[in-house]
Amino acid sequence: MTPPIVVDIDGTITRGDGSSAVDPRAFEELRGWPAPVVIATGKAFPYPVALCQFVGIPTLVIAENGGIVLAGDEIRITGDASAPREVAREYREAGYDLGWGESDLVNRWRETEVAVNRASPLAPLEALAEDHGLEVVDTGYAYHVKDPAITKGEGLRAVCRALGRPVEQFVAIGDSENDVSTFSVVGRSFAVANADEAALAAADEVTAEGYSSGALSVLSELR
Repeated sequence: MTPPIVVDIDGTITRGDGSSAVDPRAFEELRGWPAPVVIATGKAFPYPVALCQFVGIPTLVIAENGGIVLAGDEIRITGDASAPREVAREYREAGYDLGWGESDLVNRWRETEVAVNRASPLAPLEALAEDHGLEVVDTGYAYHVKDPAITKGEGLRAVCRALGRPVEQFVAIGDSENDVSTFSVVGRSFAVANADEAALAAADEVTAEGYSSGALSVLSELR
């Protein structure tokens, strides 16, 4: 039986060509998947919702590293952005910048955390986050200032409760330290070859290829 899957976006089903483009081959694989597909990402909520709609799959979504979960037509917001936004304010006051320009589309719709460009200084950001009881997670695409109690793994547990499925039925595919919590709760986990050290160490298996090619090889095997 084909298992349900939980799949990250950036670095996992993207093409690995320096852009953030999702590999169109993944659209067909996910659209035809005969079991639930959960999109789990550090991106703000509208991005994975739009991805599900464009792919043509049910909107089963874990966004903002677990801060927002959509399953069973119910949206659960499990975090509060007030403390991360205070960290961002103090970071700017200290002379630093979030690094996304005036429009800041990365944070515009973010509800439970703040994302900072990886070109911005990390050490002062971590110090301010610690002062507020928060953590900074490096996903390889941004520094995420968030509540440490909020994780993708807990988000997947919430999805499973809505679906009435054991979380152990799921197979996870990811590439970053924010996927480690997902790997820890599912029955089987894969890190794509380009994954960071935390994900590589936590995964049950590592693909021979990176990015979307690695993820697609897993989907082919699972079928």
